[in-house]
This record gives sequence, structure tokens and C-alpha cells, in this order.
Amino acid sequence: MARPRGTWHKVSAQPGAFALQVLKAFQKNQGLLLSGALAYYILLSVIPLFTFLLLMLSHVIDETALLATLRRYIGLIIPGDSAAVLAQIRNILEHREVASWVVLIAMLFFSSLAFSVLESALSIIFVHRVRHKPRPLFVSLLLPYVYIILLGVGFLVMTVMASLLQSMRDDQLVLLGRGWSLDKLSVVLLYLIGLAGLILVLTSIYLVIPPRGRIRPRHALVGGISVGLLWEATRHILLWYFSTLSVVGVVYGSLATTIVGLLSLEIASIILLFGAQVIAEYERLQDGDTGSPAELKTDAARAEVR
Repeated sequence: MARPRGTWHKVSAQPGAFALQVLKAFQKNQGLLLSGALAYYILLSVIPLFTFLLLMLSHVIDETALLATLRRYIGLIIPGDSAAVLAQIRNILEHREVASWVVLIAMLFFSSLAFSVLESALSIIFVHRVRHKPRPLFVSLLLPYVYIILLGVGFLVMTVMASLLQSMRDDQLVLLGRGWSLDKLSVVLLYLIGLAGLILVLTSIYLVIPPRGRIRPRHALVGGISVGLLWEATRHILLWYFSTLSVVGVVYGSLATTIVGLLSLEIASIILLFGAQVIAEYERLQDGDTGSPAELKTDAARAEVR
């Protein structure tokens, strides 16, 4: 008697059918609308988030080193618009005397908005999980702030590692009587650390933020690596486009910086949510759930009413 084929074998046997299923589900879940909302709230949250983290971490580590790390890696999130974001954050840090506790609490609140909207968007995509096991309200309320703390720890670690690699630039590696400068090696390592950090954040998003379910860490890791590499390629294309072919500055004038940032974040949000949709459809196929997303939403609503 032949054993039933696993989910991966079903997907690899009919990749076109699975891709079409993912596209249909993404459309029915209004993925573009969700991506637009997520991009708006990321744009609203990014300056308060990094300003809050730098104000807190500056009590532990030198502010100059923190700004250098932010300058090096902010382009991973907002290509083409990182200079404006960095200038605004630096301006707030230079006038930190206005940052009272009320201002800090307001920054923390606005920093959490993007995570809250991301959780809502992923709840729509992973609606089959909500139907079976909705997340407690207090967990949803605390999750954005836990993520902010973890991002702060990660930012601190990256700053320390970047400082160590920067100190290697003037050194040489001597082997068999020949010396090689570590300057280029440190540049490559700094880039790889930033990319690895981005992949870890994406993996944690797929693993933690969606409603509770049976996602395997390796699925989240594969999703994080795929989306991270895809966004890295897209980021370079966007940088090339904005620097050579774009007429955003001509059309929008003084609003060009905001438009560029919002457009970049919306493309990133589409890639992020589409990756989540792939994982969600894989899970549904694994569970033998063939209901449409609309039917699953109805079932989830009924479960919440009960």
C-alpha cells in the first residue's frame, strides 16, 4: 500500500497550482490594502521607534556609535529615504531636553502601532488559526512592547559588533609572510551582519506575531530567508530606480521624500505579507483545509461570537 504524499511533495509536484492558490488567497484577503495600511503605520512608527531606542540605549553605550549603526542599517528598511529619517532622529537627540516622560511614553505608543497593525494583518492571513485558537487580548496588547525591547537588545548587540569590526579596519592579517588588510573584510562582515539581523527579525515575525498555531521554526526560517533575500534584491533595484529613472521629485516636489519612503515601505509590506500568505496556504494544505479564505473568516467570526 502506497504511503500518502507529504505536503512538500504535493507542492513540488504542482508548484503552479500552489502559486495560483496563494495569489487568489492574497487577493481575497485584500493583501494590497493590508500592505498599504501596514506601510503607513510603519512610516508613522519608524522615527519614534528609533528615537526611543537611541534615547534609552544612549545611557548604556556612546550615542555616536548608536548613530553610526543606525546610519549604516536604516537603508535596509527605507531605501532612498534613510537620510531624511536619520536627520530627524539626530535633531531630536540634539534637543533631548524636550524629551520628557510624557514625550517618551508618546514615542513608545507610536512605536507600537506598526506591530499592532502587523498582528492584525497576519490574523487575517492566518485566519484558519484564529478559528481554532484566538490569541488572548492581553498578549496582543503586550506583544508590540516586548518586540520593541527585543529590537533594542538586537540594536545594542549590532552596535557592539559593528564597533569591534570597525576597530579591525587598520589591522592586517599576516599569513605565510604576506599581509592582507582587514578593511574590505570588515565592510563585508558589516553588510552580512545587517542582512542576517534582518532575516532574524523576519523569521521572528513569522514565528511569533501570527496567532498561535503549529508553524515549525524551519518554515519560519525559510520564509525569513526567502523574504529577506527578495527584499534585499528589491531594495537595490529601488535604489537604482530612484537615483536614475524616477521623476518623483518633479511630480511631488517637497513631498517626494515622504512618497519615496511610503512607496518603499509598501513594496516591503507586500513582500512581507505575501511571504506570510505562502506559509498560511502551506499550513492549510498540510491540515487538509480546503475552505476559501472568505469561508474561514466567517467561521472565525462565529467562533469569536460563541
